Amino acid sequence: MPAVTRRLFCTAGVVVSGAGLSGCSRTISGFPSLGGLFGASRSNRSGRTIARPDYRVAYGPSPNEPFPVHGLNYTRINSAFLRQDVVYLGPEEPGSIVVDPQARQLFFVQSEGRATRYGVGVGRAGFGWSGVAQINMKRAWPDWIPPQEMVARDPSIQSQLVMTERGLGVPGGSASPLGARAMYLFARGGDTGYRIHGTTEPETIGTRISSGCIRMINQDIIHLYARATEGARVIVLA
Repeated sequence: MPAVTRRLFCTAGVVVSGAGLSGCSRTISGFPSLGGLFGASRSNRSGRTIARPDYRVAYGPSPNEPFPVHGLNYTRINSAFLRQDVVYLGPEEPGSIVVDPQARQLFFVQSEGRATRYGVGVGRAGFGWSGVAQINMKRAWPDWIPPQEMVARDPSIQSQLVMTERGLGVPGGSASPLGARAMYLFARGGDTGYRIHGTTEPETIGTRISSGCIRMINQDIIHLYARATEGARVIVLA
């Protein structure tokens, strides 16, 4: 069976309502509006680099994983989308995650004035969203269970699905579009259907490609997953 590589699909699970993946650019119902939430505009959020890891190590193979995480040819990715610590002047508290879809970047806020910045892939035209959520669940090498809406949009994926503990999908592992880790975003006590997750297609980082999920290089999602806690606040800018 060929590996599932669904560039046009958010690799999400259960959706609270049909609107969760309906394909309109929107602020999600149940998410607080962003108007006035941020004390600093994008122009006040400096992206000046403080430090970079040794990319040969940071994006090298991960030998301690249950499934292969191969080394990444990071020289083929725009340096703006590679992990680095940057000056960050936003008002969010340490431990928060801020996603800037316009820049295709995710910030993990550290101590005051500093954040780790990662490149991400975000929702393609018509599938963008904004709002505030929190991480309510974290999973390593999770199964991918595509919502019925995705299968309806592309019935050809049906033949690639097998029965898992959670239903028809792709078992966690090297072929799963969720990659090495997934963090599940909830709002008002319900699953939004959106995740921050790894990918089998690192070449899509820095693009608008998904149906709303936030995808990361596997080495980066492993790095972020170890630092972000359940309950962490996630802000997605308009």
